[in-house]
Amino acid sequence: MSETSGKSKIAAGLLGILLGSFGAHKFYLGYTTPAVIMLVLYLSSFVFAFLFIGFLWMWIPGLIGIIEGIIYLTKSDEDFQQTYVIGKKPWF
Repeated sequence: MSETSGKSKIAAGLLGILLGSFGAHKFYLGYTTPAVIMLVLYLSSFVFAFLFIGFLWMWIPGLIGIIEGIIYLTKSDEDFQQTYVIGKKPWF
């Protein structure tokens, strides 16, 4: 892990895979706006689930979290730090 940050790619990756629907990995990395977007999208799907519209977008934040978690875990420590911690790349 880089000395410029205490952010771990393993923690971010696991948060993405396990709690990605809630945007936990984005909150962890300090990306508040994208995290809130994912959280609102996920929670709003429950509101509209009674119309069956919510079920269509309920899986989207979870899929994004899984994909980003896998991307985080497959990058080298240096690439992860440069891209997501220093470079502040919020999506994929």
